[in-house]
Amino acid sequence: MKTQEKIFVIGHKNPDTDSICSAIAYCDIKNRTSQDKKYIAKRAGQLNEETEYVLNRFGIQPPAYLGNIGTQVKDMDIRISPEADQDMSLKNAWDLMRKNSIVSLPIRDQEGVLQGLVTIGDIAQTYMDTTDNYLLSRAKTQYKRIAETISGTVIEGNDQEYFTRGKVLVGTANPEMLKKYIEENDMLIMGDREEDHLQAISEHVSCIIVGMNIQVSEKVKNLARENHIVIIASPLDTFTIARLINQSIPVKYIMKKDNLITFSTEDYTDDIQEVMVKHRHRAFPVINKKGKCIGTISRRNFLDMHKKKVVLVDHNEKNQAVDNIEKAEIMEIIDHHKLGSLETIQPVNFRNQPVGCTGTIMYQMYGEQKLEISPKIAGILCAAIISDTLMFRSPTCTLQDKMAAGALALIADINIEKFAGEMFRAGSNLRDKSPEEIFYQDYKKFIAEGDISFGVGQISSMDAEELKLIKEKLVPFMVSEYGRHGVSRVYFMLTNIIDRSTELLYYGDGSEEMVRTAFHKEPSDGSFFLEGVVSRKKQLIPGLMEAAQVLENDYS
Repeated sequence: MKTQEKIFVIGHKNPDTDSICSAIAYCDIKNRTSQDKKYIAKRAGQLNEETEYVLNRFGIQPPAYLGNIGTQVKDMDIRISPEADQDMSLKNAWDLMRKNSIVSLPIRDQEGVLQGLVTIGDIAQTYMDTTDNYLLSRAKTQYKRIAETISGTVIEGNDQEYFTRGKVLVGTANPEMLKKYIEENDMLIMGDREEDHLQAISEHVSCIIVGMNIQVSEKVKNLARENHIVIIASPLDTFTIARLINQSIPVKYIMKKDNLITFSTEDYTDDIQEVMVKHRHRAFPVINKKGKCIGTISRRNFLDMHKKKVVLVDHNEKNQAVDNIEKAEIMEIIDHHKLGSLETIQPVNFRNQPVGCTGTIMYQMYGEQKLEISPKIAGILCAAIISDTLMFRSPTCTLQDKMAAGALALIADINIEKFAGEMFRAGSNLRDKSPEEIFYQDYKKFIAEGDISFGVGQISSMDAEELKLIKEKLVPFMVSEYGRHGVSRVYFMLTNIIDRSTELLYYGDGSEEMVRTAFHKEPSDGSFFLEGVVSRKKQLIPGLMEAAQVLENDYS
């Protein structure tokens, strides 16, 4: 079965009810109309209380968090490694690497956990070291592996035992000469003379290897059995056996085990590039979230990375988008705000409508696709419209928003006014929150004329007393936030839904002057009272942007 291509649908940072619910609804639309793609809702920040209430009210799981859309190791073409354990011989490892055209072989246990790494260079270096006669015993090589490496068979003794002491010699001299240079526990590669075999046994060697399919006498076999000596018969000649035998040692003897440089499938490619350049290995093992090694990557893999594909809802500003948005492939944008600063490499579907809520656009798309809206989806979309339009009190609200909310309320079987009251009370329950949590609950950053950067947060409530308490918390906090995140001016809207008004807090050089210019008001007790101003998008931000332009022209 072909794997479906994943496309993430995500709203802006510090997500509100509209951005979350619209992402969920759009995934529902696309997954019901697309066969080869899987649309997955994500969120770029922490849910606020209002949104949590809405999702819980209609029994919908919140989208998982995705704070960075940049390419990760899992987006690269990871080279899946063949199964290889630490007890396999160097020859088996070499054959496996040649068969799979790889230069580095991760060694794993039965659970898939990385134990070490062996490279073509490691094997070649061991093969070239032909002067070490004790290599096989130091490596504790199993007789079974020795027999396999020289295409032989263990005809006497236990092939599961290990050669652990002694050296490897070619025993072609006469019996008298053999006495002078063989020692107990040595391994001898021998010819067809029975007297040589008997002399080796009398010297208590560990193993006798005979080549050319030589038949060993029953007498020799019996004596070997009595003395616990292994006999291996091979079809190869003595020279070839001597050349190959070192390749029978287990890979665990030469593999790198300490200070291995590995990457996680979740690592971001921006973070690993410098490491790869610094160490310049041919390949690096990759570990998945379960702690298992699944393969390797190399610097070459950066040439064919698969960018994450994403659909943006409820925003089109780069500074409001999920981190590393420039590293992703934007497929679509669905929004109801002014045109922002996002750029794409190629043309994309961009649906932008002058309505009060992205949820209204989603309602229209269900109709265009002739899809039935479930009561759960209808409920969260209705909530999004109520939230973004402040229950139709915001100047951003249009007739389309009101009609959509009414139709959705019927499907979801909710009373708009009663539901709105419950939702806003849940969202404005901020008495136990820290100033930082309140400030960043619904916060956006903007760039105005002359590269003036400013941030605006907003809280909407039906309770004037609660707004007063929030103000007492936020005023000192805004002082500490000034200058953070590249923001030179900070504002916060304390919006009273019932009175349709906003008390605007401000801090930073030029912040007061910008508001005075925008709204022709004078501050009182460190804030501006803006009657009839409830919308950040349609009332506050356009006014501040225009004021910044006027002030910039005056200064120039």
